[in-house]
Amino acid sequence: MILENKVHLKKFLLISIIPIIIFLIIGNIFFFYQYHSYTQNYNNKIASLVNLLEKEYPDIDRNELISILNSDDKISEDIFSRYGIDIQNESIIIENDRLFSGFIIVYNILFIGLALSIILLYLKHEKDQNKEMKKIARCIEEINKKNYSINIDENSEDELSILKNELYKITIMLKEDAENSKKDKLKLKDSLSDISHQLKTPLTSINIMLDNILDNPEMDDKTKEKFIQNIKREITNISSLVGEILKLSKFDASVIKFEEQQVFINDLVKSAISNIEMMAELKNINIEVNNRDNIKLVCDAKWQIEAITNILKNCIEHSKDDSTITIDIDSNKIYKQITIKDNGEGIDEKDLPHIFERFYKGKNSSKDSVGIGLALAKTIIEKDNGSIKVDSKKGKQTTFIIKYY
Repeated sequence: MILENKVHLKKFLLISIIPIIIFLIIGNIFFFYQYHSYTQNYNNKIASLVNLLEKEYPDIDRNELISILNSDDKISEDIFSRYGIDIQNESIIIENDRLFSGFIIVYNILFIGLALSIILLYLKHEKDQNKEMKKIARCIEEINKKNYSINIDENSEDELSILKNELYKITIMLKEDAENSKKDKLKLKDSLSDISHQLKTPLTSINIMLDNILDNPEMDDKTKEKFIQNIKREITNISSLVGEILKLSKFDASVIKFEEQQVFINDLVKSAISNIEMMAELKNINIEVNNRDNIKLVCDAKWQIEAITNILKNCIEHSKDDSTITIDIDSNKIYKQITIKDNGEGIDEKDLPHIFERFYKGKNSSKDSVGIGLALAKTIIEKDNGSIKVDSKKGKQTTFIIKYY
């Protein structure tokens, strides 16, 4: 683009200079021709007049006649007037020879000055362009060194300024990408550390229990069965943890594509409840649903059922035995809402801002909790054009509010 514009600029320079030179030459030829023509005409008239006067006054010497005609007195003017020659008009070129020469000089100076001005403007433009190009080259060199702190913002609108602005935008994007990459690396490091910790605890427990079984061949069947059941539970927890981590990783990588369909929210809630019925029965927890059957939602039913299931699991885990979990379904012109309320121990004020963070475990979390269910639920809901927030009163209840827009 810039090289193309430079070519156009050079063409413009040539197109501007050449006509000026041609016009200058033609103008000089024309003026000199006119000057010569007027002079020749004047001289011819003088010669004719001298010839006439010689015939009328043969006694007067030719040189004397010419001397009289060239004088500035009244006699010469009368002679010219008598023979129909206006000396004031006919001799203007001759009498103003210096003025004519001055005019020619000024004419040439003007056109040569115009040509030089165009050339000087072009050279200045080239110099400025080269200076700006060097600045851009230095900026690119700094960007290659991963130095994104340079400021090359530009408010003008020429080609180089547009290039500088585009380069500035790229610099900002690269800077943001570098910062995001750094954050992602730290996040990955923390996640790997959390995953390692989450896996290490159950694996250590399994290893200890297996050592006990192997080191005590005479262990009674009841104790051995207890160890085996604990090992099985830990393996189930590991399997669940790995599965949840894989799901989150797929969401992070944007691998999972939602299959949108229109469903009744009541059906989503019923399916989620059926997934945790056994868990609720163990604590004799009643789940009460208040809804209007005709509320529809366009979403991926499978994933939203999983999100609601994870929230219900959390509510059951922190609810008291023989308590009730209430689910209210409502809608308005802006959004559809699911409100899940338990009557449990509530969430500590310090834990409340962190409950949707991955691998975060509050003070009241059970030992089997992996701290990833609510994080996955939040990710699923937000990916499907929804939002979730939590409100809790310590020692009383916790309320999850899900909105789909």
